[in-house]
Amino acid sequence: MKHISFWLLLGSLVTSCTTTKTIVERPITFNEERKILTLEYLENRYGLEQDAPQIYPKMIVLHWTVIPTFEKSFEAFDPATLPNWRPDIKDVSGLNVSSQFMVDRDGTIYQLLPETTMARHVIGLNHCAIGVENVGGTDELPLTKAQLKSNIWLVRYLKEKYDIDYLIGHYEYTLFENNPLWLEKDEGYRTKKTDPGPDFMFNVRKAVKDLKFKELPENPSK
Repeated sequence: MKHISFWLLLGSLVTSCTTTKTIVERPITFNEERKILTLEYLENRYGLEQDAPQIYPKMIVLHWTVIPTFEKSFEAFDPATLPNWRPDIKDVSGLNVSSQFMVDRDGTIYQLLPETTMARHVIGLNHCAIGVENVGGTDELPLTKAQLKSNIWLVRYLKEKYDIDYLIGHYEYTLFENNPLWLEKDEGYRTKKTDPGPDFMFNVRKAVKDLKFKELPENPSK
C-alpha cells in the first residue's frame, strides 16, 4: 500500500492513544434557522418527523475538509445555510454541511456540535452518523500522524459512549444503500467521495481492531 512507510510508527501511535486527550468546545452556529432546516432535512430526506434534531449514533464517518486551515474549515461550516459555491447539493436542502468534530493538523480535537445533534456530512446516513472532519487532505497537505492519533483516540472515545456498529470513510458511504440504516429517498442523490483515503482508513481500522466493528456491507452494485 502506497505511503505505508509513513505509518511504520503505527504501533507506538496506538499505544500513545490510550492517554487522555482534551476535546476543545468550538460550537458552530446552531440557531433557530439551522434547527428548522435540520428537522426539515430529517423529514424530507429520511421520512423522520422529529421534534428535536437528534440522532441515534450507529456509525462514525471520517472525512477530510481539503481546506488548509482549521479557521477556514470552521468558517465554511459555521453558517446555517449552504454557500453559493455548493450548487451540487443546494437544491436538495439549504442546510449547510457540518460535522460533530473537527481535527486540526496538530491533532487538536474540536467539537462543533453535540454528538447526538444531526450534522449534514454523509448522504443517506446523517440520522445515525457522527462525523469527524480532518483539516487538509490535499496532495500538498496530506493528513498528519497527529491527526491519525487523534482519530484513533476519538473513535475509541465514541465507541465507549455509544452502541456504534460501523466505522467508515466517507468514500465508503454508498456501500450502505441496501442496508437498513440507509434512509435517503432520492435514488439519484449521490456525490462521489474520496475522503479520507484508504491508507488513512486502513491505519485507523488496524489500531481499533479490538473494538470489533461490524464488517462493511458488500458493494450493492455487485
